[in-house]
Amino acid sequence: MGTERQGAAGLLQRAVDVRRDEIGALLLSGAYFFCILSAYYVLRPIRDEMGVAGGVRNIPLLWTGTLIVMLLVNPLFAAIVVKLSRKRFVSITYRFFMANLVIFFAVLQLVPEAQSVWVGRVFYVWTSVFNLFIVSVFWAFMADVFRLEQSKRLFGFIGAGGTLGGLVGASLTAFLVELVGPAYLLLVSVVLLEAGVFFVRRLSHWFVTLNEAGGRSAAPEQPIGGSVLAGITHVFRSTYLLGICAYMLLFTIASTVLYIQQLEIAERYLADSGSRIAFFAKIDLAVNALTLMTQIFLTGRLIKLLGVAVTLTLLPAVCVVGFTTLGVAPTLAVLVVFQVLRRAGNFAVARPTRETLYTVVNREDKYKAKSFIDTFVYRGGDQIGAWSYAALGLLGLSSAGIAFATVPIAGVWLVVGFWLGRKQTALAHRDLPMGAVPVTT
Repeated sequence: MGTERQGAAGLLQRAVDVRRDEIGALLLSGAYFFCILSAYYVLRPIRDEMGVAGGVRNIPLLWTGTLIVMLLVNPLFAAIVVKLSRKRFVSITYRFFMANLVIFFAVLQLVPEAQSVWVGRVFYVWTSVFNLFIVSVFWAFMADVFRLEQSKRLFGFIGAGGTLGGLVGASLTAFLVELVGPAYLLLVSVVLLEAGVFFVRRLSHWFVTLNEAGGRSAAPEQPIGGSVLAGITHVFRSTYLLGICAYMLLFTIASTVLYIQQLEIAERYLADSGSRIAFFAKIDLAVNALTLMTQIFLTGRLIKLLGVAVTLTLLPAVCVVGFTTLGVAPTLAVLVVFQVLRRAGNFAVARPTRETLYTVVNREDKYKAKSFIDTFVYRGGDQIGAWSYAALGLLGLSSAGIAFATVPIAGVWLVVGFWLGRKQTALAHRDLPMGAVPVTT
């Protein structure tokens, strides 16, 4: 058995730049991400279909609702972070969402079909909040327990756990939705989230034990403390965090434009609900398959070879080319290829690289400022993108014209990404004065 374990560890080390004492934490982190991403991807196609059923023209209104909910929820989340250890507040956050899913399941069983469109709209907003919070909490946890040097080597492979979860979740929905219906798939998501809570607790115990064995403090399991509003105030006191806000905002504006075009094309070419859900799920499968291979074999090495600054510019560069091509030839084939490459590029390269940016900020900002950026700022970009798309349509621009209008946004996003990478390198090698807020090394 020992020989088999050593052989498996050797194979993993050949695929990933991981030290033997890091393997346990790497695998637990990947399993944790697998569970929460599979839980989300079970729900994602259902959410997208509910968005179509509620009217694509109403998507900007749904994102306005999402933005308002984000603004209300962020102080509540920060209050939990102030008072509880990370193991407890992560568990409470996920179990709150699990309780919500059980309520949605019950409502979908009881509400008449004529009223279900309103339930769908509420579910659309809820799922948009759910997705951002569970993933933001995960990456904040990762930035807290891994150092900058480790993040560059390991975050890509850890992300592969989430990608595999996305494949499993999307597969479950694609194959089961017409057999059991959307409502029962919500309960599948509940089970997967509870499994994620189990791995959070195991991972927390692992790091406490590792710290004690190394003679280091176990303080990270103590409440973070600080101010409830620190996540907002610290952002506006740091050019670095404001730069991350700008990168996130530009990313979401571009993503929203492409997402709405995807919904419009699905509504135009696919007549019934089941075929649209299957179509969305198959796109998710293609994205996750491409992402998985990239994360396992390329991401860590790519970040190490190119550096954070250059790696952060890769996705904006793809979008410059993609939107230009979509403007010239606004066809279904071009859109699908662009969407798959953009999303795979985000999950496999841009997202792990972006998460390394938080390894050089202080612990309070890893949870509070990061949560504010990943939720409110993210949905703010959605809002700007959605209403801009609607406004450009009212002005008479076609899908091709809107695609061309998005190209300069992707260009600015590229420049911001390069600046952020250079800034992170400077912060990682700079000693700041005692008590500096919010960016520290």
